[in-house]
Amino acid sequence: MAGELDNFDKQILNILQKDAALAAKDIAAQIGLSVSPTYERIKRLKQDGYIDKYVALVNRVKLGKHLLVLCHVTLKQQSLDTLKQFEEAVVSLNEVLEVMCIAGSQDYVLKIAVKDVNDYHEFVMQHLSTFSNVSNLNSSFILKEIKKETALEIE
Repeated sequence: MAGELDNFDKQILNILQKDAALAAKDIAAQIGLSVSPTYERIKRLKQDGYIDKYVALVNRVKLGKHLLVLCHVTLKQQSLDTLKQFEEAVVSLNEVLEVMCIAGSQDYVLKIAVKDVNDYHEFVMQHLSTFSNVSNLNSSFILKEIKKETALEIE
C-alpha cells in the first residue's frame, strides 16, 4: 500500500463506510475539497487497497432470515489439505455469511443466517454433517444483536 493516509483520506473512508452510494461531489462538499481531487483520492484509495469493495447491506430479517447462528466447528485433523478442503466447501454455502479460522479448542466459527431452527437443522444435516473431517459442531443462536457495525472508525 502507498503512503500514510492524510486527514482528507481518513474523512473520505469514514464517509464512504457510512454511505458508499454518495457521489464524489457530495463527499467533496463534506470534506471541503473540490470534486476532482476528491474523485482522484477515492480512486487512489481503491487502487491502494484501502477500499475492498462497495456493497449494499440488506436487512436479513426482511428477507426471511430470522435466525442468526454462530457455529463452532472442530475438525478431526488440521492438516493443510483438510483445512483447505473444509474452507473451500463451506465458503460455497449461501447460508454462511462469514468463516473465521480461530485459535483454541475449535478450528472455525461460521456465521450462518437461516429462516428458523428447522431450517438450521436441515442445513446442518444436508451440509455440515456431510463433511467427513468435521469432528464436532457447537451452535449458539443469536437472541439479540446489541451492536452491529461494519465501519471501522478511522482517526
